[in-house]
Amino acid sequence: MESFLLQASIYLAAAVIAVPVAKRAGLGSILGYLVAGVLIGPVFGLVGSETKDLQHFAEFGVVMMLFIVGLELEPKALWDMRHRLIGLGGLQVVLTTLAVSAAFFSFGQPWHISVAIGLIFALSSTAIVVQTLNEKRLMQTHGGRSAFSVLLTQDIAVIPMLALIPLLAVGDFSNFASQGAEEHSDMSLIAGLPGWGVTLVTLGAVGAVILFGIYCTRPIFHFIAKARLPEIFTAVALLLVVGIALLMTLVGLSPALGTFLAGVVLANSEYRHELETDIQPFKGLLLGLFFITVGAGINFAVLWEHLAYILGMTLIMMLIKGLVLAGLSLLFKLKGRDQWLFILSLAQAGEFGFVMLSTTVQTSVIPYALSQQLLLIIALSMLLTPLLFIVYDRLSSRMADDTQHHEEDTIDEEGTVIIVGIGRFGQIVNRLALATGIKTVVIDHKIDQIDAMRRFGVKGYFGDPTRPDMMHAAGLMNAKILVVAVDDKAAAVKLVDHARKERPDLYIIARAYDRDHVYHLYRAGADEIIRETFDSAMRAGKKMLQGMGWPEYEAERAHDQFFEADRHALAELAELWDPNIPNEKNDKYVARAREVNSDLYTSFLSNLTKIVENDEEIEFPPTNESADLIARAEDPDT
Repeated sequence: MESFLLQASIYLAAAVIAVPVAKRAGLGSILGYLVAGVLIGPVFGLVGSETKDLQHFAEFGVVMMLFIVGLELEPKALWDMRHRLIGLGGLQVVLTTLAVSAAFFSFGQPWHISVAIGLIFALSSTAIVVQTLNEKRLMQTHGGRSAFSVLLTQDIAVIPMLALIPLLAVGDFSNFASQGAEEHSDMSLIAGLPGWGVTLVTLGAVGAVILFGIYCTRPIFHFIAKARLPEIFTAVALLLVVGIALLMTLVGLSPALGTFLAGVVLANSEYRHELETDIQPFKGLLLGLFFITVGAGINFAVLWEHLAYILGMTLIMMLIKGLVLAGLSLLFKLKGRDQWLFILSLAQAGEFGFVMLSTTVQTSVIPYALSQQLLLIIALSMLLTPLLFIVYDRLSSRMADDTQHHEEDTIDEEGTVIIVGIGRFGQIVNRLALATGIKTVVIDHKIDQIDAMRRFGVKGYFGDPTRPDMMHAAGLMNAKILVVAVDDKAAAVKLVDHARKERPDLYIIARAYDRDHVYHLYRAGADEIIRETFDSAMRAGKKMLQGMGWPEYEAERAHDQFFEADRHALAELAELWDPNIPNEKNDKYVARAREVNSDLYTSFLSNLTKIVENDEEIEFPPTNESADLIARAEDPDT
């Protein structure tokens, strides 16, 4: 017991120390976990032989991650991805297998070993790539979606790969089959079955998962929800994931693929979000533990003995995969940052490579000594992946300025309203203006945004709106309104400041990212400052009141009153805001913020009481609960 607690403390302490340091250094959490594993394993020797056993347990983090990914991917979305799954993903697996196999065959490996190595290295790390894409908010980019399509195809391809590996074995196949049946007869549903029997059992297991997800989960979750015991719902969520993973293992399939399929089936369930919330903490901890065990499992004795070979093969393997990915990116018309993200994110080997490698050793396809070297190649490539994402960040930041090399448009018209920034915010303002017959001039510094607009028949100009000559050409001196909706906070403040100095009478509407941005824009001279999420949150709040039984008129009055009270409070706090001092360290700001918030909620609740006192249907907290609400609301950034 003491030994277990000691090991647990070592792993947790390594993660707690290394990961925040890595994050603050801009290296990402995954590299922090890997480095933590290297430190407690090969470097300081704090953990030992239990690492390999622990890694099998930690692989459930990958299983849970794919379950959550499936929950976020509706069947319709999966069907829409079919062309990329079959085309982009399928080509990547086949071409990478052939290229890597040819490379190792040219280095003197027998053909059957070369093919097995090609299959192993065709896979990339779902755990690292998906985690990093989500962490860096790149999953919804074109390059991120393409990378995910390839990863999903690879996870599906593990099934036929595992079936193919025994066929590459050199020796007596029947002897191996009987041996495997003896070893796994008690934990397998397919041991000793003929080929058609294995196929039927496998298809039956997949069908059972789908049917269970469609017809059984809803009544089960509904029954559990009535108990009002969150811990039991969490237990059911874990049982669902573990049970499906066990079933897939018993029929020889990838447990990660099975849980992904279950997640897709449950993507339309009303319990989807609660399932995701319950599984997320376990997924995060187990994934972190998995990465630590990868780092701790690096055998430095073998690495130093074959250092040149292992490093060389790691780089050659990643280069081959990168070249294949580069060719596919051109074939599927990925460009710029999306192309680099696609190439750099998938150039490593993956965690399923460990499983494949273990199978090749068990089936006498790859000798044990070579497997230890290949194990290091997989681990090192995974260790290098966070660094490749750092390279992508550097390339991406430079490529972001490439649009400045496009020739800027010559603005040949003036508008009553000038709209700067035509993203998801500015385009709605522009559509409303055009629909009501107001003439606009639209400017954006992103050429792709302008090109996208033009394809829909909306005229816009490419250029740097912070340049005075461009704003004058757009009619700054004659326009009635300027709408500033650019993503760059500093550019927005600069533009507002310039426009206010040029036209003191100009009505300026600016989009703000957060409260500090509001204060900057206020100081620069904006007349109306729209916080990008505030209005939508207010609308949601109004719908909440109506859902509580408030009549629409009263809900609208409450909405308007709170809006005006918050607007007044914000203007008052803006006078005390100092851009050189963090808000929480600005004593005058904090003191007044607490007073303003207390006054705001006191007066607001008092006025609402008058609104609702003649309406018995409205649910409203009694006085003591209102006081508690006020006490908990005294957060200056609420």
